[in-house]
This record gives sequence, C-alpha cells and structure tokens, in this order.
Amino acid sequence: MTRFTPNTLQSDEDEAVSGLLEYISITSVLMVMLIIVMFAVNTTLIENPGDSLKYSAFIDIGNGISARIVDLYIIAPVNGTISTNFDLPDDVAGKDYTVQLEPGALGVDQRVQVTDGKITSTIALAGIGANRPVTGQTSGSGLNRITYDSMGYS
Repeated sequence: MTRFTPNTLQSDEDEAVSGLLEYISITSVLMVMLIIVMFAVNTTLIENPGDSLKYSAFIDIGNGISARIVDLYIIAPVNGTISTNFDLPDDVAGKDYTVQLEPGALGVDQRVQVTDGKITSTIALAGIGANRPVTGQTSGSGLNRITYDSMGYS
C-alpha cells in the first residue's frame, strides 16, 4: 500500500507545473522560429527569384525594342516616313511596366529603360544616337508603334 505524505504530494504538483511550463516555453520558442523562417522563405524562395525573372525579361524587352529601332533605321528613307507595329508582353511576373527611350548622360548615347518602379534595366541603343534622336514612352499593353521620319524617331 502506498502512503502519500505531504512532501510526495508537493513534489508531484511541482513536477506537473514544471512540465506545463516546459511545454509552453518550447512551443513559444518554436512559434517564434517558425515566424522567422516564414519571412526568410518568402524573401528567399519567392521575391528574389521573381525579381531575377523580371530583370531578365526587362533586358529581353529592351533588347527587342533596340533591335527594332536599329532595323528601322537601316531601311529608313533619307526623306520621308516609315512606321512599324510591334507587340510587347502585357505584363511581366503579373506586374505592369513602362518602356522609356531617353538620351544618355553624354547626349549622344541613347538608352532604352524598362522598369516597373522597383526593378529597372537599361539597354544602350546600338550606336545610332549620334545620328538620329530617339524619344518616347510606352507600356506593355496594346500594340506599339515606332515611327521614323527624316527628323528622327517618335
């Protein structure tokens, strides 16, 4: 027959409370670690690859526009007008973007800049900036047009 003494009862209560506190503290630490891991995984596995994808797509879009402008420059008449239509992707990684054609820092070099406000890629316009000014802005939605006349592009 087991006899309970006051010391034995006190020891059992202490052990029960100690086990509960251990469970709560370990669960709290694990929850904090889970939250930290969730934020790190979001940045590492979702945002960074998405930004790399957008940057690569923006470079491809800028190179395509640069090539179209140079091709049009090659066949452009000395006096007159020529136009071409082209289509760009409507969005990149689910976000809208803009394309700007602008002069570079030196005034003779020109750039194609593709941006969504967060990620930006800048592509040099293959060497025709000293001969013909190129200006304009467009977005990915709809059909786009490049027009050349003897004064330059628009």
